[in-house]
Amino acid sequence: MSAPLRYECRICWQVYDPAIGDQVAQIPPDTEFAALPEDWLCPRCDAPKLQFILIDPETGDA
Repeated sequence: MSAPLRYECRICWQVYDPAIGDQVAQIPPDTEFAALPEDWLCPRCDAPKLQFILIDPETGDA
């Protein structure tokens, strides 16, 4: 089983990890990034979803 895809905010480097979800926005664990609402914002800096980039699962780099 592969690890869930994580995304990083290009503004503040906050990582969205599906295994954790987002307590601020009441997003439960196991919610994939693609399933987040389009109006979801970074819990740290309020950047929109489109400011997040995929973290390479092999290297851990954004």
